[in-house]
Amino acid sequence: MAAADAAAIAAGTPGEALMARAGLAVADAICQRHAPRPTVVLCGPGNNGGDGYVVARILAERGWDVWVERLAPPASADAKAAAAQWSGDTCEIGESTREADLYVDALFGAGLSKPLDGEAARMARLCERIPDRVIAIDLPSGLAGDTGQVVGDVAFCAALTVTFHAKKPAHVLEPGSSRCGDIVVADIGLVTEGAILLENTPELWLSRFPWPDAGAHKHARGRLVVVSGEAWNTGAARLAARAGLRMGAGLVTLLSPTEALSVNATHLEAVMLRGFDTEVELEQLAADVDAAIIGPAAGVNETTLLNVLALARTGAALVIDADAITVFRDDPEELFSVLDVDDVLTPHPGEFERLFPGFLKEAPERIAAARRAAKKADAIVLLKGPDTVIAAPDGRTAVNTNGSPWLATAGSGDVLAGFIGALIAQGMESFEAACAAAWIHADAADLHGPGLISEDLPGLTPAVLRRLYDLR
Repeated sequence: MAAADAAAIAAGTPGEALMARAGLAVADAICQRHAPRPTVVLCGPGNNGGDGYVVARILAERGWDVWVERLAPPASADAKAAAAQWSGDTCEIGESTREADLYVDALFGAGLSKPLDGEAARMARLCERIPDRVIAIDLPSGLAGDTGQVVGDVAFCAALTVTFHAKKPAHVLEPGSSRCGDIVVADIGLVTEGAILLENTPELWLSRFPWPDAGAHKHARGRLVVVSGEAWNTGAARLAARAGLRMGAGLVTLLSPTEALSVNATHLEAVMLRGFDTEVELEQLAADVDAAIIGPAAGVNETTLLNVLALARTGAALVIDADAITVFRDDPEELFSVLDVDDVLTPHPGEFERLFPGFLKEAPERIAAARRAAKKADAIVLLKGPDTVIAAPDGRTAVNTNGSPWLATAGSGDVLAGFIGALIAQGMESFEAACAAAWIHADAADLHGPGLISEDLPGLTPAVLRRLYDLR
């Protein structure tokens, strides 16, 4: 953003003009959501505070009862110019006796590098208790723009955040995302090129979604296999298989240890079933498939390890989940040596730590950790969480922003693996398949809401796909 600002100024747009555009965008967003009411604008000394002075001036011109409480006098040239155009009431934070119905946080924005203290910290604690009455400019003050973490002990919490040009990492990573409320991205005339950090929305992948055409048949819609666990651990693989079928894979086969065949057979209909006893037989059964899923309830044992290596020899794109990740905890390099850029790893943070020890602790945020992991593994890494991060070895990274709390239930990750595998089997590029699957997974969960269990998810998927199909 600093580079984008500098480029705009170098191209002839004064910084004062950019500040005026930013302030106008914030004032417009406020007026669209609120009727005039007593409003205080909390201004810091930098350009975020300068934006605040513009907001105060515009609101006053529109008839609002508004005043400024400043943390310190404006320090930058643009902020000084904006303050000079504000002729309304101004005092230091904490000195006013007036009561506000609305608070505009223009203290620090995304550039904060040290904890809030003094009056700024006091106001943050106040606004944490009344977030529905708070609007933040750029980012709630007290959050680190690159990580979404609270810098120190306290940060503002807002119902609306207005930022400029593009979202920042703190807008999509927790806990920052939850503190931003609704996010409006305003265009103020900046240009950046070559962005590889993306928000995961349908715009990212919908144009390449593998819808069937009029001549489609089941063999053309992708062949997906899922490896079952032993007889007493078969449900997770069936969940993944059913999810793959719902996501459009033409042929889905559950590859089952022979001793688990009868258990699986009693629960399967359109999903086919084949038995195997050794990794050599597994490799033969998967020789001609497009994608393979292994890990859901597979067991953390030598058999699972050998089965992963056998599937890797087939050339099928692999979705490696759960136990198939953990089984390589003592020698991650053995796994990495057989992966390629078409394969997808789907760890939750604990499993991620087993394959990539220290990466999360050493990274300033989950984005950096996932990117580093994808490069090391030479595969797609989907790091699960409320802010799921999908990273590719080439640096492309997407953050899922529609995460649903209803997915916190056993088996939901098995369904996600099935979604990913099915999309890859149908020819979707693995990074985009992982992004699409994560978004659809969360959207389906939100359709159901309270009471969701993982078995519900495949049945909810057609409604999501119908909406996406209509948008194509």
